[in-house]
Amino acid sequence: MATNGSASEQTPSADGSHFAPTLLYTAAKLYYDEEATQAEVAAKLGTSRATVSRLLSEARRQGIVRIEVIAPSTYSQDGLAERLATALGLDNVYLSAPLPPATPSKPTVDVMGRYLAPAVSKALGAVGLMPGDILLVSSGRTVYEVAQFDLDRIPGVLVAPTVGGNDQPEEWYQTNEITRLISNKLGGRANYLFAPALPGADLHAIIHSDPAIQRVLELWPQAKCILMGVGAPPLLRSDIPRFVPTGSASLRDSVGDVCSRFYDRDGNSIAFPGSDRLIAVELAALPKIPVGIAVAVGLDKVAPIITGARAHFFNRLVTDPATAQEILAHITAEDRKDVS
Repeated sequence: MATNGSASEQTPSADGSHFAPTLLYTAAKLYYDEEATQAEVAAKLGTSRATVSRLLSEARRQGIVRIEVIAPSTYSQDGLAERLATALGLDNVYLSAPLPPATPSKPTVDVMGRYLAPAVSKALGAVGLMPGDILLVSSGRTVYEVAQFDLDRIPGVLVAPTVGGNDQPEEWYQTNEITRLISNKLGGRANYLFAPALPGADLHAIIHSDPAIQRVLELWPQAKCILMGVGAPPLLRSDIPRFVPTGSASLRDSVGDVCSRFYDRDGNSIAFPGSDRLIAVELAALPKIPVGIAVAVGLDKVAPIITGARAHFFNRLVTDPATAQEILAHITAEDRKDVS
């Protein structure tokens, strides 16, 4: 977006502000309408993040930005989170604010992080993680988008990836990058896994003898919490890790995946060519982790969420109200079908 000068070119306005109204408007438009982060706004305007914060505060003071705070009773989902937790057999469900309708210029994947991050932060805060506790994080677009936004700090927590992926071109499948982002947000200590998700046979043998990699793998069974995305059925996805052989006949039975481990409608693990070499947390290990937090939204995630919850791959869920309602509707339809 073109601007009328950088933030350093300050012109006093009539009410005494040291920022030109056009600059206030540009910063506010970038941040609120275009969903840019403060760091991105600062880069576009050629200024510091601190100055962007002051610009946004001044824009609100002058009425250029108007923020409406709605009391919870006004948009209450009538116990939606509690009903969903009961229906899925989960300990807790954390609902985000309703996501805005998707548009061609702003699909859901581009805006969901801003809405889900506060609910994820609340879910993590409820775990009671202490310095030295281990938090595992999966790859995937949802977790990656959440990692772009602020999370309440949990200093000293050890953050580690659940799957290899340093050979993947998309940043949301680069598990070390997600580990770095979340660790920085929490004030934790990142532990990186320098391995591809699906190495060849020769490299697989070498990887398992590497002390640095073994050190990370040994963190997995000690984890107190895991934060994971939930993948849609692989054959219905346009975005999937490069190592997944989508032409494999076995994946036709997959309803979804967590931590790059695919499962069928009964929660059974699905193998595919080479999956015995996959560097990822096993499905059987997930129920043994005290707190498993899944974060997912969208119609294509309904069946994977239901199956994952019933298989005890996670015991807490972060989602939006629309997805929560769709899950309940799906379960109700299942119950009616069983009765008939």
